[in-house]
Amino acid sequence: MATLVGTALLIGPPGAVAQPSSADIPMTPPAEMTMTQSPKAGTLKVPGATLYYESWGHGPMLLIIPGGPQDAGVFADLARALADRYTVVAYDPRGNSRSTFDGAIQPLVLDIQADDAAALIDALGQGTAYVMGTSGGAHIGLNLAARYPEKVKAIVAHEPPSTMLLDDPAEAIAFDEALHATYKSEGVEAAMGMFFGAAGMSESSEGDVGLDFDMSPEAAETFGRVSGNFEYWLAHAMLPLSHYTPDVETLKAGAPRVIVGIGAESRGSPIEELSMALVNALGVVPVTFPGDHTGFEPHAEAFAETLHRTLSAN
Repeated sequence: MATLVGTALLIGPPGAVAQPSSADIPMTPPAEMTMTQSPKAGTLKVPGATLYYESWGHGPMLLIIPGGPQDAGVFADLARALADRYTVVAYDPRGNSRSTFDGAIQPLVLDIQADDAAALIDALGQGTAYVMGTSGGAHIGLNLAARYPEKVKAIVAHEPPSTMLLDDPAEAIAFDEALHATYKSEGVEAAMGMFFGAAGMSESSEGDVGLDFDMSPEAAETFGRVSGNFEYWLAHAMLPLSHYTPDVETLKAGAPRVIVGIGAESRGSPIEELSMALVNALGVVPVTFPGDHTGFEPHAEAFAETLHRTLSAN
């Protein structure tokens, strides 16, 4: 069940109303942000899909990969905080929000996701980039690093839900499969109710989910889109992301450098257990990041400083 709790923290408020997908970027930043800090939006054609991405700032490329049903919008504040040091590129993984398939919807395949990330690095980063992935996005980043090590300068895997590296993943696997079966037999609403219940969250709650700040119009638009991704995630993405086994032997070879980040507020939680499974497999020391599973949102400035310091270390 640990695998669910970690992922639940990154998919937005329960019961959020899905908004129509749009190629337009949100243009109502929080009050403390200026319009000059709005991203440049673009698309990249890749085999079988068109990827939507947003780019901020200048400097070496930093590709940031969202988890689960998230999209680029969840990183807006983090990207702004890093824009004076990096060209920050965030994107919607294919199947989520504004990244669309050419034809019929396809299941998530980790190798294809890694190919997409590599294509973005080639197109926007002159062939190399720093990478940060969070939750399921960390698994995409780890697969990218294992398959395309020459493209990745260093990767930060922030709270990866590495279920398959647990000593005994049977219970977590069984729950994931039961959740998928509930979706198939009863639909999105029933499955999400089961999901949030497992994570100890009320589907009808008015409170936040891993967010301890007032939601700006920009963030509200983002989470509207994210809720619209629930069905794709349940039907096609949740099992591949949760049941991915990182290529530990390749990653241990030392190029690129792999850093595992764990939130200070995640200590003692199921997601710490999952992240530590990767830490132990790699034989590395985890880096403490501000906040919990979504610490990059309410603690964007502090998270950015930790990320920059970590990437800059030898």
